[in-house]
Amino acid sequence: MPADPPSSPALRASDADRDLVIERLRVAVADGRLDPVEFDERLDAALAARTIDALAPLIADLIAVPVGGGALTLPFAGTPAEPAAELLTINERHGSVRREGRWTLPYRLALRTAWCDVMLDLTSAVRSAPELVIELRVRGGNVELVLAPGMVVDANELSVRHSMLAISRDAGDHTPETLQVRLVGRMRHGRLDTRWQAPPR
Repeated sequence: MPADPPSSPALRASDADRDLVIERLRVAVADGRLDPVEFDERLDAALAARTIDALAPLIADLIAVPVGGGALTLPFAGTPAEPAAELLTINERHGSVRREGRWTLPYRLALRTAWCDVMLDLTSAVRSAPELVIELRVRGGNVELVLAPGMVVDANELSVRHSMLAISRDAGDHTPETLQVRLVGRMRHGRLDTRWQAPPR
């Protein structure tokens, strides 16, 4: 009798995978789909999980099943929408720039704009590392960063002149840090705002 073929090894979960599950649990308890006791139990399990198979059941009943009824593939950070780039450069003059939805964050994002309106929505973005460096060389216009709870902002290395900043370090809700957004470079004659919102379900 032939031996059973060896089973595939369980896929190991990354810190980003655990962070994604915890973020979804926080949204679920906030909108009433989980009670606080269930949230605490699942949070402990997520923090202790070592594999994707251990994480998946924790949010399986919190995500809508596709109409076709097929198996649901969870968009864990270990399977990004596209490979992470070392550097993503955005160049624009006298126009507008929007990045939103599910996009893969680079390790470093260079923003080179003049008299533009820029909106970067990170709430559904796939994180490539614990830190995202945004290097600004901005002259005129507005820059808005839309961030999820757990993201923190460090603007200590940003040089500004004749500009307005409305930056909070974090969402103020004591959510554990999942991503540091470090702002560097310079801004002249512009405005930079940060705001937080829960990722869409």
